[in-house]
Amino acid sequence: MPFPFRKAPAPTDTLPPPGLHLLAMEFRAPWEFGAVLPAWPLLQNAPLGDGHAIIVFPGLTAGDASTLPLRRYLESRNYHAYGWGQGLNMGPRHGVLETAKRKLDEACQRSGARVSLVGWSLGGVYARELAKEMPDRVRCVVTLGTPFAGEHTSTNAWRIYQWVSGRDPKRETEHYDLPVAPPVPTTSIYSRSDGVVAWRGSIQAPAPHNPHTENIEVVASHFGLGLNPSAWWAVADRLSQNPVTGAWRPFERPRVPGLQWLYPDPQRGKPG
Repeated sequence: MPFPFRKAPAPTDTLPPPGLHLLAMEFRAPWEFGAVLPAWPLLQNAPLGDGHAIIVFPGLTAGDASTLPLRRYLESRNYHAYGWGQGLNMGPRHGVLETAKRKLDEACQRSGARVSLVGWSLGGVYARELAKEMPDRVRCVVTLGTPFAGEHTSTNAWRIYQWVSGRDPKRETEHYDLPVAPPVPTTSIYSRSDGVVAWRGSIQAPAPHNPHTENIEVVASHFGLGLNPSAWWAVADRLSQNPVTGAWRPFERPRVPGLQWLYPDPQRGKPG
């Protein structure tokens, strides 16, 4: 069953996928996870949550084991973090989206409050579109290296997607409106050194219907985004915002000594 989007407008620009030099740099992902231990004391300075529930969606061909470190960290920041519970993510095959909606509904009923959705790569597409379809159950959406703003050929994984899902990504996306932001606070975390997804394909354009959208750049590989300490801090910071009470604020580079340089200046490269 396809996602329930409106038909997307034809893209005005074509984004090439990341080059081979960036793809080769994906091998640094284990070192990013290895940085968690020395960074742990700093990570414990991230804002504490209010105990609400979170569902974390894995990337293409990955499962809940890949998001376990992130979920354990979020639990240490006072959240109830759940996996998506559907094995390996082989694309939106029959029954996948229906199960995701049911699990979201169950998490809302169990917690008695809206649920935040976190998605890594393809998992972020699920998170964004579930929030579009069920905004009354979603508190906020945070994505990590999710390709929603470019054509399917702007990633180095579209052929793998086609192979494992049995679907034609071009035909599917012709019926979707992936670039449109959900009607809830939405954050896209991306890296310019992503070797799988063209970073511009993860940039959320300003949304007239939703002023609470933003993009946060970190220095990470695609395979390391969900294991990277700087991405973890950003996720925890965004989840601590409470849009229900109107307390949402845009992300600010942390003032904790040693962390500012992990988040490139968003104003760099812009005319003064």
